[in-house]
Amino acid sequence: MIFGQELKLFSGNATPNLAKAIADQLGRSLCESEVTEFPDGETRVRIHESVRGADCFIIQSTSTPVNRNIMELMVFSDALRRASAFRINAVVPYFGYARQDKKHEEREPITAKLVANMFQVAGINRVITLDLHAGQIQGFFDVPVDHMTAMGILSERLKQEDLSNSVIVSPDVGRATEARRLANILGLDLAILYKRRNSPTETAVSHVIGDVEGKRPIMIDDMISTAGTMIRAIEALVGLGALPEVTLAATHPVFMPPAPERMEHEAIKQVFVTDTIPLITNNPKIEVLSTAPLLANVIRNVHENHSVSNLF
Repeated sequence: MIFGQELKLFSGNATPNLAKAIADQLGRSLCESEVTEFPDGETRVRIHESVRGADCFIIQSTSTPVNRNIMELMVFSDALRRASAFRINAVVPYFGYARQDKKHEEREPITAKLVANMFQVAGINRVITLDLHAGQIQGFFDVPVDHMTAMGILSERLKQEDLSNSVIVSPDVGRATEARRLANILGLDLAILYKRRNSPTETAVSHVIGDVEGKRPIMIDDMISTAGTMIRAIEALVGLGALPEVTLAATHPVFMPPAPERMEHEAIKQVFVTDTIPLITNNPKIEVLSTAPLLANVIRNVHENHSVSNLF
């Protein structure tokens, strides 16, 4: 415990089930609070217990509806700051706007940096997050960022499957490092897809680096958004002789339409995701893995001033 400060857990409206699971892991209850809206849509937050001098953790993914959930987090932090909390930690399992980390064209914003600035202006002293779409976003913050990964969670689940004749596939060059880590953990070969971007939401696979013929692909990514990239990658792999028995593994199930329908693709045999975002489909192919034990351990170590590096 930092300087005798009490640990207090709060939940926004984005991930209440995950927040409850984290609290259970820590043997605690979520603190009493209320997040509502005024008739015109303004966010209203009320804290129903004292937080003076407390080490506070707000659990809130900034997933869809992104802007509302971000605003909830900002207002929550401001409420805690004005109530004299000792420290405000934002536990953001999924960090929205992470894809806007650089300018793709002239006169575009770098919105991930803007959101980082908003966090700090609202009074957030520390950020805990999972599998940022772009790792350099850590540098957008001037407060500590604990950037964790769900790789261990996903790899432990994959170890329970029959991995014979399988190959790890990175959907693009940017995810190659993470794919190589998973390949090393599972003792499998690696293939990398090279794609060109036709628009902010559309890509096309132009090359495949590595041997996929006659193998069962396991594709790893940080998120599944509309699943367009995944489907084009699967079709490219099958076209090169890969078996139509594809496993998808991703941390964040963004699953914006038409992703739920695309998960019905006949070549997709199973999908592993985590609970950083509440799942909006009941497709039996999809299995949700809990991040609560990992995040609870991070919260405990941060509160007690212990290292979190041993949790990677």
